[in-house]
Amino acid sequence: MGKVELRIEVGSDLLAQAEAEGVAPSAALEEGIRAALSRAAGDRPDNPGLAADAARQWAEENVEAIRAHRERIEEYGVFGDDLRTW
Repeated sequence: MGKVELRIEVGSDLLAQAEAEGVAPSAALEEGIRAALSRAAGDRPDNPGLAADAARQWAEENVEAIRAHRERIEEYGVFGDDLRTW
């Protein structure tokens, strides 16, 4: 697929900083659009935001088991604690 010419407006200070650092504006724009599409997809496994959301949902769904596990550790300690020599 070919490239399309696009007219955009960017702050002059930001553009000057990018050029000073050797960042190609067109490449940065493409990278930004790819990142935005990845976030918008929401169901992609390479989306770190999705992993955090899934972890949060799992914790919410398992809050009772997590609480029971913590109570068990408080009462009886960690399995194998009595066998440690260090």
